[in-house]
Amino acid sequence: MTKDNRNSNRFNISRRHMLAALGTGAGVMAMPWIARAADDNIRIGFPTPLTGPFAAEAKDQVKSAELAVKQVNDKGGVNGRKVELLVRDDKLNGGEAATRTLELIEKDKVHAIVGSLSSAVQLAVNEVTRARGVLYVSISQSDTINEVKDFSKYTFHEALNPTMTTAAVARYAFKKGTKVAHLVADYAYGHEMLRGFKRAQAAIGAETVGEIMHPFGAADYSTFMPRLRSMRPDILCISNFGRDQANSIKQAVDFGLKQSAKIVVPVLLHNQRLAVSPEVFEGVVGGSNYYWGLEGTLPSAKAFNDAYRAANGGAIPTDYGAYGYTGVMSLLQAMQAAGGTDTDKVIAALEALKYDVAKGPQYYRKCDHQSVQSVLVLESKKKADMKGDSDLFSIVANEAPSEQVLRTCAELGFPT
Repeated sequence: MTKDNRNSNRFNISRRHMLAALGTGAGVMAMPWIARAADDNIRIGFPTPLTGPFAAEAKDQVKSAELAVKQVNDKGGVNGRKVELLVRDDKLNGGEAATRTLELIEKDKVHAIVGSLSSAVQLAVNEVTRARGVLYVSISQSDTINEVKDFSKYTFHEALNPTMTTAAVARYAFKKGTKVAHLVADYAYGHEMLRGFKRAQAAIGAETVGEIMHPFGAADYSTFMPRLRSMRPDILCISNFGRDQANSIKQAVDFGLKQSAKIVVPVLLHNQRLAVSPEVFEGVVGGSNYYWGLEGTLPSAKAFNDAYRAANGGAIPTDYGAYGYTGVMSLLQAMQAAGGTDTDKVIAALEALKYDVAKGPQYYRKCDHQSVQSVLVLESKKKADMKGDSDLFSIVANEAPSEQVLRTCAELGFPT
């Protein structure tokens, strides 16, 4: 997190609050959580914000995670052991997420945690799992979770991070001399995306002409639009998430900004595009971890889409939904390779894992446990070009997996 969140204190959780939630001393915190339930099932805890402004994306994550569990169980489980998914509502709140995670570990005796949909809330989950020595696969974008101060050997970051996402979008949309204005949600996600865009701009030679922070969950953006228009940008970068994305883009269009500037977002969200008319998002460019249209070229995407359609009445998987599938599936594949749920063996298996379950080849970099994977750049289609209600985007770039697009291990604070 680049600075304190003045407008969204609900996302913040202090170390004192966290230690109180854990209810333990430093000596116990250093020990892995050993006690497990007597039965032989493998239990995966899944905290995610089922209520609140990110609920649509969270519910898609659950559906995809449930599909991964079902597919593994249908094939006999993990080394013959059935897998259970224990879903909990973290209410998009750091304290709530810490409490639910602690309950999953102490009461439900889970073997691992997968989940979280906020860059700040996942740090609360990470703090608990690190203290208890429990595996955690994070499926929300974050740069901070990779840095040495927040790094946990038990945590693996399956999601893209803002450095990867913004760099791919900038390479497609920016040119030397491009003038860029930024509208940014004033909490961790927005701050990290802004930092990523400015890093990418510096490499390309694009120029920032202004930055405006807006409160999380703002309903009215009208006061910001005249200021943004007065900056005369070539590109308007809107770095926010969930309903904030749809609302801010709609108002930017209403104020005529799209007539003079290209609208770019770090993550182009499937559900938010569906929430408004095609005309609002037409031509908007953004990054993504997944789009169902990959099925035309990738067998793993086709298999994932077909299985998801069969389980969900013909519906297609979404971007953030796909994280639920890839996060759970990579964990279960590592458990299979490790021969069970022994924490150290699963960590070693995850560090060695090469997997392709939905979007092409992926692997976890050893120093920071970041998933190295492809990054898509999408452009929202005109209504006339759509071949159906699900034909939302064109894939305008697909950057292959590469550690070259990540911050180096030394930059993150790891010894070289």
